[in-house]
Amino acid sequence: MNHGIFSLSRRRASVLLIVSTLGVAAAPAAVAAGAAPELRLLTHSAFALPKPLLDQFQKDAGVKLRITKAGDAGEMLNKLILTRKAPIADVVFGIDNTLAAKALAADVLDVYSGAAAQRPSAVALPAPLVPVDYGYVTLNYDKAWFNKRAVALPKTLEDLAQPGAAKLLVVQNPATSSTGYAFLLATIGAMGEEKAFDWWARMRKGGLKVAKGWSESYYTNFSHTPGGAYPLTVSYASSPAAEVFYSKTKLSEPPTGSLSVPGAVFRQVEGVALVKGGKARAAAEKFIEFMRSPDVQKQMQTEMWMYPVDADVARAEVMQFAPEPAIFDTPSDQDIADKGAAWVARWTKVVLK
Repeated sequence: MNHGIFSLSRRRASVLLIVSTLGVAAAPAAVAAGAAPELRLLTHSAFALPKPLLDQFQKDAGVKLRITKAGDAGEMLNKLILTRKAPIADVVFGIDNTLAAKALAADVLDVYSGAAAQRPSAVALPAPLVPVDYGYVTLNYDKAWFNKRAVALPKTLEDLAQPGAAKLLVVQNPATSSTGYAFLLATIGAMGEEKAFDWWARMRKGGLKVAKGWSESYYTNFSHTPGGAYPLTVSYASSPAAEVFYSKTKLSEPPTGSLSVPGAVFRQVEGVALVKGGKARAAAEKFIEFMRSPDVQKQMQTEMWMYPVDADVARAEVMQFAPEPAIFDTPSDQDIADKGAAWVARWTKVVLK
């Protein structure tokens, strides 16, 4: 999944700077005499941490960190599975609760029982994954659009399916977007498969807009963006906080809000793990500890826009605009692993064909 991660274009630019500096996706080169050994990290395209923090890890661990971004988290896991006989990484970050069962079944992860694996966490993942962060896919709305028209915000999924309401919403295609996939899972988790797809059919009939991915829906279709026509979109609970953080003018409150509508909220939990058959084991273990360190748990909040799993780490000030939803829905991890592909295929038939 791309997780559940709020991938603003400006943040993507910082990611590209980081990965370029660290030699990401570069072809392996012979290690010069006296050069630091290499630690290979496989992650999704939205991974981001400040360069000074990554540089400090390299110095402390005595390694050169080579980060390979493998697209969406699902693509990342597929690459890990396809290369398991000759692993392309030593440590992996970004496998989440929608992918955990698939990763365990493929036997591509190795056991880690160090301090980070034993430390209390606000959320859980099945071992050997060590939880690092979590976030929520949910509905976002354009405050100005609703205030100007005095239109009531939907309080339930049924409200959204009413005549005139469905055409206010733009969602992402779950076949091409991790955000869209998470939203689909939330509806199934809340209503069950049959009722969920009946709801999707009614949404299609009502004029629901489908975008290929998050960037298109948020930056082109969402009415908060000039030229956008849809005042509701699927995004993240942290998106309003990011709007404040990246604003060119100082804002006292975000121009957008998130809605904790029952059946429209999915909690994503991301983890880090050793890659089975990987090299540089000692350095890979240090990286796991690094991802659970207070500095990383603090900085990732305004880099990847996720919540820290360490309850002792203070929230960034801007995260006051990203309150956690009180409720969320999801099918079981095993049902996601067993039925996820079929659900996406059914969604395609019901909504697009």
